[in-house]
Amino acid sequence: MHTLTTDKGKEFAQHERIVSALSADFFLANPYASWERGANENMNGLIRQFFPKGMRFNCITDDDIALAMHRLNHRPRKCLGYRTPHQVFMEKLESYQLTVALQD
Repeated sequence: MHTLTTDKGKEFAQHERIVSALSADFFLANPYASWERGANENMNGLIRQFFPKGMRFNCITDDDIALAMHRLNHRPRKCLGYRTPHQVFMEKLESYQLTVALQD
């Protein structure tokens, strides 16, 4: 991770600690400036394909959510070199596990 962009919610009050732990640049998006968080807005649009605006939350089942998660996490993304988020996550996890094993 190179950068992290969040809103100005109080859950990020200690953002300095997060930045230090991740060695990443940190940006605070301005209110009502969705273009400052492009990846987040893109994901919101993808989620809306499964759960359209106006859909009642009490109609959404755990199975509906699991299906949407599976399809989104296994959908190739241009920004990931046409790999899926799942593939990238597993590569990072395997790399991390190898690093930890070598340190022991």
